[in-house]
Amino acid sequence: MTGFKDVVGHKEIIEYIRNAISQDKVSHAYVLNGPRGSGKKMLAKLFAMTLLCERSQTDPCGKCKSCIQAESNNNPDIIYVVPEKLNATGIGVDDIRNQVNSTVDIKPYRSAYKVYIIRDADKMTPGAQNALLKTLEEPPAYVVFLLLTENENMLYDTIISRCVKLKLRNLKDTLIKKYLQDNLGLGEYEAKVCTAFAQGNLGQAIMLAGSENFTELKNEAVLLAKRVKKMEMEDLIGAVRSAAARNKVEIGDFLDMVAIWYRDVLLYKATTDIDGVIFREDLETIKEQARKSSYEGIEKILEAINVAKERLQANVNSELSLELLFLTLKEN
Repeated sequence: MTGFKDVVGHKEIIEYIRNAISQDKVSHAYVLNGPRGSGKKMLAKLFAMTLLCERSQTDPCGKCKSCIQAESNNNPDIIYVVPEKLNATGIGVDDIRNQVNSTVDIKPYRSAYKVYIIRDADKMTPGAQNALLKTLEEPPAYVVFLLLTENENMLYDTIISRCVKLKLRNLKDTLIKKYLQDNLGLGEYEAKVCTAFAQGNLGQAIMLAGSENFTELKNEAVLLAKRVKKMEMEDLIGAVRSAAARNKVEIGDFLDMVAIWYRDVLLYKATTDIDGVIFREDLETIKEQARKSSYEGIEKILEAINVAKERLQANVNSELSLELLFLTLKEN
């Protein structure tokens, strides 16, 4: 990573960051909101590196002492706030007190700024959010907070109101597909599947492209979608869990692959055009399912998959979340 020029997409956010730094209009706190793999960590790190760079105001030079230290995560003026306790599900009040509140009054070692990057800020406990709020209300002039979230609505309104919100939007499929082909050497078919899977999220596409189990993951998702009506609920839930574990992906990622199947069914039903179909080797089955399914039914399934992913992300009971999903799939 050498600079913003290497970031795929997010041009508006990059332009905003560059202007804020070059015009000396940097706020004391930002929320970078976007799904896992959307590029929040990269943008936050480049934001911090540019703020602290000794030579540039629009991109980190990558050569000064500050940039070299930041690149290796050893810059003393960039603090990554993380849970201190093993197996912690989120950032607790002691994490904020020890890593933020007790150090915030110590001036920067080398630069004009001191940057706190709080990953998974939306998983802060209520006590942690209250502790952070006290500092956000009257922060030292040299402090900048970067709060990275997948769901900014989990933060208190009083925290959100004190931050500039930067929302990472989905990338165009053409950008993702080109990146996969040019930088990872993927062929046309694999790049097309990974791009469809990503839904505008480059990190997700890269994750699938780098998976040793690419074909197995795809085949298991298609097999489940084909057999969902015939399988018992317990067997369906077990199949999803074992497939995700076996292919080393999150359950939500496996469900994304299942969603591609149903989007193929919907696309063919609406257009009878096979050019846009991803799983073209299963075209006859897709045609049959498109004939038997209604538009409303397919749309309900796709919505149910999104809801299930949101519930899983919010740590709602996974068995209940999957059971409700499969009830929708069976009914439609």
